[in-house]
Amino acid sequence: MDKLGFIGLGVMGEPMCRNLARKQRGKVLAHDLRPEPLKRLSVDGVAATHSIAELASQADVIFLSLPGEPQVRSVGLELSLAARAGQAIVDCSTAPVALARELAAAFTARGAHFADAPVARTRQAAIDGTLAFMVGADAFLFHRIEPLLRAMGSDVTHCGPPGAGQAVKLLNNMVLSATVTALAEALAVAKASGLVEPKLLFDAFAKGSADSFALRNHGMKSLLPESHPERAFPVSYMLKDVSYALQLARDAGLALQSAGTVQKLLAEAVSLGLGEAYHTAIIEAVRKHVTSQH
Repeated sequence: MDKLGFIGLGVMGEPMCRNLARKQRGKVLAHDLRPEPLKRLSVDGVAATHSIAELASQADVIFLSLPGEPQVRSVGLELSLAARAGQAIVDCSTAPVALARELAAAFTARGAHFADAPVARTRQAAIDGTLAFMVGADAFLFHRIEPLLRAMGSDVTHCGPPGAGQAVKLLNNMVLSATVTALAEALAVAKASGLVEPKLLFDAFAKGSADSFALRNHGMKSLLPESHPERAFPVSYMLKDVSYALQLARDAGLALQSAGTVQKLLAEAVSLGLGEAYHTAIIEAVRKHVTSQH
C-alpha cells in the first residue's frame, strides 16, 4: 500500500488531508510552514514532517495544495530533484497549464509520475469530502490515484494528459467568475434603481433561464446578504485563476473580452482592500462603477 504525503494545509488542504487520513488505511505524512494545522491534524493520525525532503523520502504518493504558481514551482522542482522511480506527485493546487506540463516532464525524466488534479467547489465541500477533481494524467496514474481522490471528493473526472486538469479548472473558474459578476451587476442595478426588491429579483431568476449553481450559492448565500467572509475562496485567488485562464487563451491565440473585464473588476476589488474577502466581494468594484455613472 502506498504511503501518502500531503504538502500545504491551508483553506482547502487541511480538510482534504483530514479526509484522506480518515478514509485511507495507513499513516499520512504532512508538511506545512505553520504548526497549527499540523497540530489539529495529529488528532486524525497525521504525522508532521520537518521538511519537504523528509516527507519526500518516505511518501510514495504526495499531494500538493498550494496557493499558486510560485509555490507550486518551488515545491514541485524541489520534489522533482529528489524523485525516485515509481513515486507519484499529485498537484491539487490551481496553477498554469504550462507549469503542469513542465513538472510532468521533470518527474518523467526521473522515472516518477505527475498529475495535475485541481479541485472545484467550496471549503465546505472540502470539509464534507465532496470536492470535484479535474485530473490531467496518463491512464495508468489516473487508475492509481482515483481511489485516493475519492477519499476527498465525490466527483473525479479524467480530463486528459498532464495540463488538461488545470485547463478545465481554469475555464471552470473563468465561467463561474463571469457569472458571479453578472449577478453582482444585476443586483447593483436593482438596488440603485429601486424598482425591484433584490431578493425578489434572485427568486425570479431561479424560476427562469438565469437560474444557475452560481445564483443559488454565490448569489443567494453571499451577494444578497452582503456576506464576503475571509478564510473562504478569496478575491485574490479568483484573480489568479482568471489571469491564468486568460494566459491559456492568449497561448491559443484568443483575446477574451468578457473574462478580461472580470479580471479588471477583480483587480479593482483587490485595490479596495478586499483581496482576502470571498470572491463575491467583486460586487464592491461593480458598485463603484454603478455609483460613478449614476
